[in-house]
Amino acid sequence: MIILRTALNVLVASVAMFLWPPLEQSESVLVRTVIDGDTIEVTQFGRVQLLGISAATPLASEARDKLTGLVLNRWVRLERDADSVRDRQRRAAYVVTGDGVCVNTWLVREGLARVTSLPSHARFNELKDAEAEAQRLEKGIWSGTAPGKSTGYTRRPEKRRSSW
Repeated sequence: MIILRTALNVLVASVAMFLWPPLEQSESVLVRTVIDGDTIEVTQFGRVQLLGISAATPLASEARDKLTGLVLNRWVRLERDADSVRDRQRRAAYVVTGDGVCVNTWLVREGLARVTSLPSHARFNELKDAEAEAQRLEKGIWSGTAPGKSTGYTRRPEKRRSSW
């Protein structure tokens, strides 16, 4: 089943390269605000959703913090593929740092986001490979431990003393 799925992904990606134009790249834009784990606000374009991913709910604040550390007040390029260019009402893009790191892929590889990309998206295989790596290494949402639960000692709550 896994081999069939992989073969299908490769086939779809190969066909997509011929059917859809290459990524459309922006000039460098400054990230002004990080809204949440998969949404930023940049100069010139305003709010931009990170294309092909969704920040993991149990680790949403950690995803936002990591995204903030990576891009806030930094210059990035936005890459839009054919599907995101057709959808003018929603700005969605891959966010690429000055040193060439695709932030969308980085968040998935760290287990802080899930892939929501379609096989027709330009970076579909890259995102799916990053997700498979995070699962194999049990990172973030794939770690098997619920966030917020302590594995160490917890103190019993103090008994309330009655006022009489």
